[in-house]
Amino acid sequence: MHPVEPPPSPWHFPDPSGEPDWEDDDLVALGADLAPGTLLAAYRSGLFPMPVDDDDDLLGWFSPVRRGVLPLGGLKVSASLRKSCRRFEIRVDTAFVEVMRACGDPARDGGWITDEFVDAYTALHELGWAHSVEAWRDGQLAGGLYGLAIGGLFAGESMFHRERDASKVALVGLVDLLTSGGSDEHADRRLLDVQWRTDHLTTLGVVEIPRAEYLRRLRVALETPLPAALG
Repeated sequence: MHPVEPPPSPWHFPDPSGEPDWEDDDLVALGADLAPGTLLAAYRSGLFPMPVDDDDDLLGWFSPVRRGVLPLGGLKVSASLRKSCRRFEIRVDTAFVEVMRACGDPARDGGWITDEFVDAYTALHELGWAHSVEAWRDGQLAGGLYGLAIGGLFAGESMFHRERDASKVALVGLVDLLTSGGSDEHADRRLLDVQWRTDHLTTLGVVEIPRAEYLRRLRVALETPLPAALG
C-alpha cells in the first residue's frame, strides 16, 4: 500500500547537527510520545526512540555520533550464507507483529521492545510505513527483521532468528528489495540505517559514519523514491 501520512506531531525535535552540547552524546532529546506522526518526524530528523529508564516510561531520542549503516553494495555474503539463502523463502509484511514480538522476546539479551513499541510500530505498519522482511522455511517463520521505509531510507530496528542464519538471510533479502536485485537506478541514493555498528553487523559489511555525514545522506534518501517492493 502507498504510505498514508498521519496527523503531524505536536512535538518539536531538535536538529541533532545544530547543538554543540550533543557533539559527543548519542542521546539528544527526552520525552514526547510514540504516535505515528511523532515517529515519522523523528526518523526524518535522524532520530529514533528507545526507553531510557528502568520502568520503560521515559523515551529517549537518539542520533548516534557514529552511525551504523550498511552500504547497499557492501553487504558481505559468505559462501555458507549464500548456501543458507537457498534454504529459506523471503516474504514481506506477512507476519509483522510476530516479527516484532520475536525481536522483543524478554529472554533475549538486551531486549527492550515493549508492548507500547509493538503497538506504535504496528500502527505505522498499518499506515504503510513499517515493514517486516521474513525468512520462512517449511511454512514456519525462522527469522526476520523490521524497520521503517521513508522514501529511500530503510531504518532497521531489530532482527531475530529461530534457525541458523535466518536473520542474515532476511537482511540479504532486504538489500535485494532495496536495490531490486541490482537493477534499481535509485539504489545508490538509498540508505540502510542500522543505528549502531556491532561486531556481528560488522561481519556483514556494516560501517560507521559521522553524524553529519549520516544527516547529509538522510536528506538525499528522503527525496528518493520508495522501493517498489515496499510501496
